[in-house]
Amino acid sequence: MSARASCTLCLRPRIACICRWITPVANEVEVLILQHPLEVRQAKGSARLLHLSLARSQLLTGEVFDVRGLLADTQGDADFRHNLLLYPDTPQAAAEGRLAAPQLTPEMLREPARLRLIVLDGTWRKSRKMLYLNPLLQQLPRLSLQPTSASNYLIRRAHRPGQLSTLEATCAALAQLEGGRESLARLLAAFDGFVAQQMGWRPGESRTKLL
Repeated sequence: MSARASCTLCLRPRIACICRWITPVANEVEVLILQHPLEVRQAKGSARLLHLSLARSQLLTGEVFDVRGLLADTQGDADFRHNLLLYPDTPQAAAEGRLAAPQLTPEMLREPARLRLIVLDGTWRKSRKMLYLNPLLQQLPRLSLQPTSASNYLIRRAHRPGQLSTLEATCAALAQLEGGRESLARLLAAFDGFVAQQMGWRPGESRTKLL
């Protein structure tokens, strides 16, 4: 079998398979990951590992989404979900002629199993574009992360202090919403292994073998 053949689960070349780092997490909060198309083949990306590890997650790729359709089941009693967007507040929204995001209320957070966390996977610039291209996302309450330890995402340069990978940010959000969980700590430890694996490729080798 060719070393370039792809793993059917993580979708990476078998020589760079990351399935060993998949760590099952029985999350209560449903997670919907909206991934920018340019992240799909990004060897340094963490969204796929996150999706494969979370029991209740969905990963969709694109820039414009049928958000109303995706969130339609929030109207039924049995499947009701409070939708939260994992994204920092943007005070400049009013100056740009957009409505400010509604406030997140304590009532929304009482039942983690009734929450859906929406995560934008992309660089800061790409995720901001995705937000602007999907006005309904702008109307969702925002979840801002509490201060966390520094990122271990050493394979990708942060453009702002405190920026985390998609996996790290989602784990931090789930810890806030569900309380501290040992399984999240195990997933973060596995993420460190994934980062070390990516750093282990020799210069000039990763681009040809991983992408």
